[in-house]
Amino acid sequence: MLAELAEDAALLGSGVDVKLDTQVIPIRGSFKYLWSIIQSNGEIDGEVSHCIAEWWMKCWLASGVLSEKKVPPRLKGKFNRVLVRPTMLYWAKCWPVKNSHVQRMKVAEMRMLRLMYGHTMIDKIRNEVIQDKVEVALVEDQMRELRLRWFGHMHRRSTDAPVRRCERLAMAGLRRVRGRPKKY
Repeated sequence: MLAELAEDAALLGSGVDVKLDTQVIPIRGSFKYLWSIIQSNGEIDGEVSHCIAEWWMKCWLASGVLSEKKVPPRLKGKFNRVLVRPTMLYWAKCWPVKNSHVQRMKVAEMRMLRLMYGHTMIDKIRNEVIQDKVEVALVEDQMRELRLRWFGHMHRRSTDAPVRRCERLAMAGLRRVRGRPKKY
């Protein structure tokens, strides 16, 4: 299987054209499959940006309710937890998340929470104060919880399941390097 993937990767770099009937399909840096954005370099930056954009679309659809002064803060927080946040965190359970991705999601959420209350950065109200008003948990805690739940589901599967077979996968030619692991 790995040899086939290596051959496919070698073909991509060699200028071989992929055709569907007579039409040549161009090589792209990323493409959308189902709901995910898959990038050629294996990163998830495009998918994180897409999820944040989807989140903003849900916020703008509900901006009439969310920015209304007469709606109580707890109801706005509940609306955020039930409808808006699951939109952004839908695929986050299986992402290899970096700190930059978590930071971008935190920034997007705080912008939306500030929009709910009509506060701007000029008002100099701390993020913690706004989060306490709405009673919303941190995005990074929610992402960690989703990943752990997903890991539990995968770990309960039988060891013969395709998802679990990668745990027993032995890579030919790879040895563990002696000494202390490098800090990245």
